[in-house]
Amino acid sequence: MSLNVKGLNYKALNEALRKNISDIILEECCGQRFIAAGMSDKNITINGVPGNALGAYLNGAYITVRGNAQDAVGDTMNDGTIVIHGNIGDAAGYAMRGGRIFVKGNAGYRAGIHMKAYETKVPVMVIGGCAGSFLGEYQAGGKIIVLGLGNKTKSIVGNFPCTGMHGGKMYLRSDCLGLKFPNQVNVSPADDGDLEEIKEYLTEYCSLFGYDINEVLNHPFTVVTPDTKNPYKQMYVAN
Repeated sequence: MSLNVKGLNYKALNEALRKNISDIILEECCGQRFIAAGMSDKNITINGVPGNALGAYLNGAYITVRGNAQDAVGDTMNDGTIVIHGNIGDAAGYAMRGGRIFVKGNAGYRAGIHMKAYETKVPVMVIGGCAGSFLGEYQAGGKIIVLGLGNKTKSIVGNFPCTGMHGGKMYLRSDCLGLKFPNQVNVSPADDGDLEEIKEYLTEYCSLFGYDINEVLNHPFTVVTPDTKNPYKQMYVAN
């Protein structure tokens, strides 16, 4: 089913989503906020640019955006998949505790802030381009993967990555020479075991966006993990 949402208020748009069948295409979307918030059992394709908090509290829906998306994609999402065929704004995956976010292009500041694992859920965010400053700030769980595809002029991430990180892992398709990390994390070249951990997600990314998995893997990766002595952990994790 196709629904033209040009000029439609975000509340009316979400009410229409809840009433309609599970597979729906939104045409001429332009800045409506909170699309599909808390939804499950929906397959939503968006032609246009959704506004802030796309898929907030998502609980199992599958969202595809044929373009860019604004800030807070997947805010506190619990389950499901969000696929962005463009770039995303700031604070993507804020406090997400499950599900997957795949971004073909770049991400703004503070992607993955407060990302956490929850029981058996392991959230994953794959950013195909570069990410802005404060990537993975206070990360407590899950996996953040940044590939830097098409990047030839700047660092794969901005300033202050992993600040306050106390859980989870970050994988950067780079040797990270010249990039500064905080003292509270461990940074090392990724080995075969590290790459095996993320091969499933990279394979899905390549399938979604038309990349060759062998070419993606044929490059140095860096893995970042929290130091077990990290003082931030005591502020967020019960003994």
